[in-house]
Amino acid sequence: MHLLSASCVRALLFATLLRQVSGLETVIGLYGETLEIPCNIGAIKAEDIRITKWKYDKGPGLSGHLLVKQKDQGVSISATDEYKGRVSMGANSSLLLSAAKLTDQHTFTCMVVFDADIAEYPVNVVIYKTPAGLEISDKADELEIGKLTKLGTCVAKDSNPAANITWLKNNTPLVADGKGISIQASVLVDPVTGLSTTSSTLEFSAEKEDTDAEFTCSTQPTVGPELVSSPAAFTVTYSTENIVLQVTAQEPLVEGGNVTLKCLADGNPAPTAFNFHLKGELVKVENADTYTITNVSRDSTGEYKCSLVDDPTMEASKDITVSYLDINLSPSGNIVEKAGQALDLTLQINASGDSKVTWTKDNVKLDKEPEFTKLTYADSGRYECEVTMGLLTQKDFLELVVEGVPVIRRLSKIRGEDGAHKVLICEVEGSPKPAVSWSINGTSLDESPFVNGKITHKITVVPAANLTVSCSVSNEFGADSRTINVSSLIEEVRMDKQDQSDDNDQTKVVVGVVVGLLLATVVIGLAYWVYMKKSKQGSWKTGENEDGSSEEEKKLEEKVEENSQKAEV
Repeated sequence: MHLLSASCVRALLFATLLRQVSGLETVIGLYGETLEIPCNIGAIKAEDIRITKWKYDKGPGLSGHLLVKQKDQGVSISATDEYKGRVSMGANSSLLLSAAKLTDQHTFTCMVVFDADIAEYPVNVVIYKTPAGLEISDKADELEIGKLTKLGTCVAKDSNPAANITWLKNNTPLVADGKGISIQASVLVDPVTGLSTTSSTLEFSAEKEDTDAEFTCSTQPTVGPELVSSPAAFTVTYSTENIVLQVTAQEPLVEGGNVTLKCLADGNPAPTAFNFHLKGELVKVENADTYTITNVSRDSTGEYKCSLVDDPTMEASKDITVSYLDINLSPSGNIVEKAGQALDLTLQINASGDSKVTWTKDNVKLDKEPEFTKLTYADSGRYECEVTMGLLTQKDFLELVVEGVPVIRRLSKIRGEDGAHKVLICEVEGSPKPAVSWSINGTSLDESPFVNGKITHKITVVPAANLTVSCSVSNEFGADSRTINVSSLIEEVRMDKQDQSDDNDQTKVVVGVVVGLLLATVVIGLAYWVYMKKSKQGSWKTGENEDGSSEEEKKLEEKVEENSQKAEV
């Protein structure tokens, strides 16, 4: 209970005039507090007042005397009833009434005698009391959807005037509508104290959204702050309208994994027994809403259902897919094949969805799946295939070794960088790695790494005479041999000099021929020019055209042109 302090009450009494009743001034007092009733002496000066007296109306035509004060004398208490010991005089001749009660709601009159006149100032007194408490009692155990149910009773005890109670849901006032909301209020007055106790009963038809709603009741006293009860929440019951099957499993769900099925129903209270339909098998669970399937296989893929035991028509379903990825590489592992033969490589994929394949050879990615129509030694290596489907991955490999009779692909010779020796080069292909031998001893033996069935063998020699050198190769499958002619370094030097001498003589002959042809062309051209000059002179004499040409001129020009062409050659 919240009460105003005495100082607040006095301030309120002195500062507020609530209303006028039949021309009377009215003051409000708070139950149990001290009430100060003013004596409105108006323009009368205090020194002119001879006697001040307070009385009250006890009933029709009856007055009760309370106290009197004469000028320059003390206050005399004249009350002999319930006011004895409760009344006193305050400043400005006001009446102080302690422990205010509802029975104090009378008209109190201040009578003032001054000079030869008497004035009276009646004041009406009203006593207010805020409720001693506000609480919800007789609360319902639960609320049922669509059914008008007594939610509870809000009680405001010992107030004056009687409290006006308001019901609220989530702080929103409720108004009786005669359907889903019904509010009935009653007031009980205490015959001893005169205080009123107000009871307000709420009947409420709940909806599903009211599951977590908070209900309160409140009242606004005439004096003081609003009072609000503690909130009350209620369980709202309703039948199941919807059911959902929830699947929990590791992603992706693969063979050997577990799947948990959970049946969710929106009824309140929630159902405690469910049927799980497992591809033709019916499993009933009680006091639980889950069922776990262990060690699933690809055959576990399909539709699963759950339903209420009490109402089998209320069911939900969910499709479950068990992902799988199988691959079969044939041949696989370590295999050995003969060079020149065909190898049929196949990759079979059995998957629950679309897959992607990648190939590598010796950890280098290939653009496409390898094909071996005719095996070569370069086809040797480690082939790996990786098949992916979502988060699933499968791998396999083929370690291919191509073997066969060694073959000498090329046997060549080059002169060394210093010109004092020769390098013989034998390029070999075969597998297993062939052994290489020469028919001549040499130095600076050099052998390249054996890669993809190929090897290059070099030997350095300084031949003193012309000779034939052979390179022989062999492995467990066979052998091959080739020869090459190698001349001595002395013979090559002599032949080089002879070649140079022959080249010089041939050059001299060519130069002589060219010079001769040039001289002949010059001589013929000069003769032609002299001839033409004479011909022009003769033609002028004989009257021939200057631009004309005789048959001899044409023949001479052709001859000059022919000689000129020979000279250029």
